[in-house]
Amino acid sequence: MVPPSLSPRERGLLILFALLSLTATFGPALPTPELARAAFADSRAWQGLPNAMDVLSNLGFAVIGVWGLLWLRWLDRIQEDAQAASQPPDNALDCAWMFFAGLILTAGGSAFYHLQPDDLRLAADRAGMAVAFAGIVGMAVCDRVSARAGWPAAWFTLAGGLMAVSVHHETGNVLPWALVQFGGMVLILALALAKPMSGASGVRLGWVIFFYGLAKLFELADHAIFEATHQLVSGHTLKHLTAALAAFPVLHALQAIGRHALRQNSGAAAATA
Repeated sequence: MVPPSLSPRERGLLILFALLSLTATFGPALPTPELARAAFADSRAWQGLPNAMDVLSNLGFAVIGVWGLLWLRWLDRIQEDAQAASQPPDNALDCAWMFFAGLILTAGGSAFYHLQPDDLRLAADRAGMAVAFAGIVGMAVCDRVSARAGWPAAWFTLAGGLMAVSVHHETGNVLPWALVQFGGMVLILALALAKPMSGASGVRLGWVIFFYGLAKLFELADHAIFEATHQLVSGHTLKHLTAALAAFPVLHALQAIGRHALRQNSGAAAATA
């Protein structure tokens, strides 16, 4: 059997993943920046819960994650009877399942970490993030590269993310994790500028990048924001809440797909009445 030929976008994606893999494997070891090692600004407890604001602000990830999974389950049901040529491919929806499940894992891992920050709990936090990263990268690839490339891209990102977490935990080398986190965001930014493929899910990738970038700025200004707000809220707490908003463009796209499927179902029912 002759393997299918790759499109120019698929070849570009393959080259990028190869370069990231080679850089992670053979690049120089990078220690964790001192800024990342600094204590979080808000260590206040509430009702016996340590670091309460940084722990509880992870509820946003959990709420949107559960919301997204419920919507996907409903979407699966209504699409069984919808014969829409424009509905997104299964790979895109599979990646959406991975993304929202990753948000729930991120909520649990991050809350676990912020209860008592240490290296082992940080690994658990990042493992959940790796699942969410994989899902959104897969969806972006489905929309802007090809449907068949999305699912492999998601699994490649997931494997790379979990390996990067392990490498950092064992050796302290943060380079592989930086490549997963920031390389993935650069990829999504580049794909946001590309024309969507036919049958794309319609995720507005620019808004995903916007909210994620804003969350990173809040993270860097953790102490400054805490002092500027007279210790009302820290930058890291705002980071969690803002990063959760990056899931709304995905949820909005799924809701649009659901409305389209309902209209098709109604049209099909009317035609056969």
